[in-house]
This record gives sequence, structure tokens and C-alpha cells, in this order.
Amino acid sequence: MDNDDDNPPEGFVPSTSRGPYTSHNGPFFHKVTADGFVHGVRVKKRHCNSRGITHGGMLMAFADGLLGTAVWRETQTVALTVRMNSDFLSSARPGEWLEGTARVTKATKSVAFCEAELYVGGRAVLKASGVFKLMQRHKDVN
Repeated sequence: MDNDDDNPPEGFVPSTSRGPYTSHNGPFFHKVTADGFVHGVRVKKRHCNSRGITHGGMLMAFADGLLGTAVWRETQTVALTVRMNSDFLSSARPGEWLEGTARVTKATKSVAFCEAELYVGGRAVLKASGVFKLMQRHKDVN
């Protein structure tokens, strides 16, 4: 049975403004740094496949959230994933702290291009790139 006491590293706080799908897969944590942001999750057995390593779909969903966060932070515009490419480099196991970050590499009026990395400690787990459609009618004007 999974324990909800996930012991995130110092500086991480619970992420509470996520949608139902992401919240169901968590709990997730985040921190803002001088260079950007980091999201993290304590890998649990329910995140894993039959081989005992984090399921590729879980890693991709986590990376998609990172990419979307980067787009929001850069553009203040709601965006939808158009394409995402993922390179699986390593695995994560139950009990390990998985974290990642992302950045926008280019944004136009209608699309944003971004990159993300997931890692456990110093070990790269996944690299992803994405293209997001910026939904201008939802642009935050505040």
C-alpha cells in the first residue's frame, strides 16, 4: 500500500492546483528557483509497470506537465500539446525521488517549442521535447 507521506526534498511544497488526472497520479510537489522551476514526485509501486520500474506513460505524463508549466510561465497563455517526443534514458524505481524541469526554447504568437528533462539524483531518466498550441483567446491579461 502506498504511503502519502512522500518526504519531498527540502524546498518542495505540495502542488495543489493540478487537474484531476494529474492529481490522481501524484501527489506532486514543486519549487521555484532562480533559474526556473522543478517538479517532483516520490515514485510509488502504483507508478510502475510489471517489471517494477516507472511506467513509460507515467514518465510521459509527468514530462507533459513540465512542458505545459514551462509554456504557461513563459507566455501566460493556456496551451494544448500538439506533439511530444520522448527519449527514455534510464528508469526510476519505487522510493526514488523523480524530478524534472522544462524550458521554452522558442515561442511565436501561435505555438511554443520546449524541452524537458527528468532525473533521479544525477541520473537522466527521460528527455522530452514538445510543441504546444497557444490558445490566445485564453491569454491571461492580468
